[in-house]
Amino acid sequence: MARFKHLLSPGRIGSLQLRNRIFMTPMGSNLADEDGITGERIRTYYTERAKGGAALITMGSVSIGYREGSSNWRQEAISDDRHIPGIRALADSVHAHGAKLCVQLHHAGLVAMNDMLDGRPLATPSIPPAGKSGDMMDAFLEDEFHIFTAPHAKMGAIKHQVLTAQEIERLVQMYAAAAERAKRAGVDAVEIHAGHGYIISSFLSPYSNRRTDEYGGSVENRARFLVDIVKGIRAAVGADFPVWARIDSEEFLVDQGITIGDSCRTAQLAEVAGLDAINVSAYSDMANGIGHSVAHATHIPGKFVPNATAIKRAVGIPVITAGRIELDQADRYIAEGRFDFLALGRKLLADPDLARKLADGREDDIRPCIYCYTCISQIYFGRHVRCAVNPEAGFEREREIRPAETKKRIVVIGGGPAGMEAARRLSLKGHSVMLVEQSDRLGGTAQFASIAYEPNQGIVDWLKRQLAQSNVTVKLRTLATPELMCSLKPDEVVVATGAVRTMPDIPGSDRPNVFSGDEMRKLVLGQDLDSLANKVDRQTRWALAAAAMSGVTKDLALIRWASKSWMPLGKRIVIIGSELVALELAEFLAHRGRTVSVVDEVAKFGAGIQIVRRWRVLHEARELGVALLPLARDIRIGEGVVTYVNPHDQVRSITADHVIVAKGAHGNLDLADSLRSAGFSVHTAGDCDGVGYIDGAMSSAAEVAQAL
Repeated sequence: MARFKHLLSPGRIGSLQLRNRIFMTPMGSNLADEDGITGERIRTYYTERAKGGAALITMGSVSIGYREGSSNWRQEAISDDRHIPGIRALADSVHAHGAKLCVQLHHAGLVAMNDMLDGRPLATPSIPPAGKSGDMMDAFLEDEFHIFTAPHAKMGAIKHQVLTAQEIERLVQMYAAAAERAKRAGVDAVEIHAGHGYIISSFLSPYSNRRTDEYGGSVENRARFLVDIVKGIRAAVGADFPVWARIDSEEFLVDQGITIGDSCRTAQLAEVAGLDAINVSAYSDMANGIGHSVAHATHIPGKFVPNATAIKRAVGIPVITAGRIELDQADRYIAEGRFDFLALGRKLLADPDLARKLADGREDDIRPCIYCYTCISQIYFGRHVRCAVNPEAGFEREREIRPAETKKRIVVIGGGPAGMEAARRLSLKGHSVMLVEQSDRLGGTAQFASIAYEPNQGIVDWLKRQLAQSNVTVKLRTLATPELMCSLKPDEVVVATGAVRTMPDIPGSDRPNVFSGDEMRKLVLGQDLDSLANKVDRQTRWALAAAAMSGVTKDLALIRWASKSWMPLGKRIVIIGSELVALELAEFLAHRGRTVSVVDEVAKFGAGIQIVRRWRVLHEARELGVALLPLARDIRIGEGVVTYVNPHDQVRSITADHVIVAKGAHGNLDLADSLRSAGFSVHTAGDCDGVGYIDGAMSSAAEVAQAL
């Protein structure tokens, strides 16, 4: 607690007393029941975060006019008295665990999907400017494209309703009525969603608001709608009920968008109107694929802190902010007076118990977010929220770890994420668990992959620590044979041995300058180097072997650092493949001064990467000068060159000092089948069933553990 004394100190917003400075940020979840009802599923989801010690839980994007103005399939609502009982039950549940509940009042405006589907015109301050072309659609894989566009096939022509003064007043009263219902439901505060391109944000933005009346032009005029809403809510709920707003501190990638100067003035006007706090966020042009990760789900650590600091200096009320802020940094920023409360989204999805673990001095027990955007990507396909590293997020009822009725002896084979997570969960259920791993370390392929994508190391290390604290018996350098299984006499066997990697049939793949994925792993980790004798000179093999013997190759951070100065690879690299591994490796190598080309026969790159992160990865690859070459046929590896036929039937060539074949991984159930044939009760998890990466590993491990 001493280390995080500012983050864990009590706080206050208006009349609302809060046990610490950690909030669950508002996020759309798609977990509501039909008709916008807050039911058991979403109640369990939020209650887990309250139970975990957060001071405030914010229900994200709660519709004030459902279905009018609503954007999501299973969006929660507070537009009618029928919504009160469910929200009251949630408030009671949150309060039972010492947290407070805030409801974020939401009208989607120009992105109200249900208005489009139902044939209603979209509410807007003025006719929207002609949309700029962007690359958002380019990255969707074929099956994703069909899922994403399916709702649009049911729509007619999109119509717009430029709001009159009377219609603006109607919306003001809808916000006020929703806030009054929230108060009757036992909610502790309301947040006005005035950001992210929704209706209020579209008024605040000079790009989307081209009005010439009292609601357009100057900041004061553009903020008038928000000010009217604040005053309307104040009249409905009284002076002592806490009310604040989430605003865009800045619009990125938007010409003539909101500036920090605009948002500081808006915050001042809203404070005078009666707000108790400001929640600082940002928005971006969503026609660009990187828009999501530039703005409110930023990939840049601490992106909004300077803006939050500027707004805090402009107002006399507390400031809340989010934006990939690490916990120790947040504590320091609060101490420095840069903001007052930390809003966490992805981190509380990864570990609902984050705040309680901090208070208990168990920082190392916090399950880390790996910033893969699995959670946010679901919204594009009409699915509910989930988390790659926490398989219980969004599945709190289905995957809750409960004591097993019958305690069993279970052997888990494989020490990658799937095996470690299965062993961890099975042990927590009370089973006697042994984990068998044939190599000298835990982590599997994910450990090697974390060299290229550092956040993966966080979840691998967390799983290792959890196993070290558990009752699981870990056996390294142990080959799981039927004979071994017979000697162990398990009641159940879980096979989590991961994928196998075979070299695709590419002419020239046997050349000495060509590495498969497994060969790259051996090279980097200093394993079985004699098998690379025809590819790596003796001096390099000796150096790598010495590094392995000294333990250097187990320090992935050191490998990352050292690789910036030296790697046993030439300057010109061609990667054959197009999925997650190929693109992460391309970015890693490009950052280390290599000229990288990625070539494959598929039409779209990035399978295995969640869509929001895929936009980011593809963008950064291009920014780094990586050549992305899809639809390449007849790929051949020659002497210092890779040739292929492009979509125009032209033969092209790329100079290559080294070629890395980053494809060919597939599931392998041979061990599982052989053990079943030997009479064992066998279950499978992870990539041995088909490549699913960390997300698939963790969720399949949870399913297996639930079944046992």
